[in-house]
Amino acid sequence: MKGSRRILLWLVLALPAALMVGRFVSGEALAMDLYHPSGEMSVRLMVLALLPGPLADAFGPNRFLRAWLAIRRNLGVAAFGYAMLHLAIYALDMQQLSAMLAELPIPGIWTGWLALLAMAIPAAISFDAAMRRLGRRWKTLQRLVYPAALLSLVHWLLLDWAWGPALVHLAPLVIVWLLRFTMRRGRFVSRSIA
Repeated sequence: MKGSRRILLWLVLALPAALMVGRFVSGEALAMDLYHPSGEMSVRLMVLALLPGPLADAFGPNRFLRAWLAIRRNLGVAAFGYAMLHLAIYALDMQQLSAMLAELPIPGIWTGWLALLAMAIPAAISFDAAMRRLGRRWKTLQRLVYPAALLSLVHWLLLDWAWGPALVHLAPLVIVWLLRFTMRRGRFVSRSIA
């Protein structure tokens, strides 16, 4: 991706965060008002980063999917950025480290911390030099985003108990994973028959 397009992509990805921070700084929103928008944006971007791979496996690469695949690392890093914004909002709302530590045993809280840790590794190595240096291990470490996505959704469900929105975010991943599994199984069966 060319430099000017990448800058435009990052401006678009950063715009919701800038609006959230602006609302907080202006006093229009409290920190607790920004929990959902920051967390949901992180999950949305994670889902968007995870979808093109299985879709390309299922349907074969086309122009649209190749363009989507070209930006998925950006989407994943932006998802981590929104997770960090979510953490910053949490810290601003809690105001004290001791209050945050006191909540750590709550399943809805520690699942969020685990999701953040699982996202941190793929985000930290999402650049070409790391890919070259790590070789095959790079892809293995990038797969930590799958448990991160699931932990993020569990975190959401345990804290919010609004299953509808969380499941709507999970549904596209489940559908493409089932599609990928079905098509791979179909290819395996057709090869074994032939």
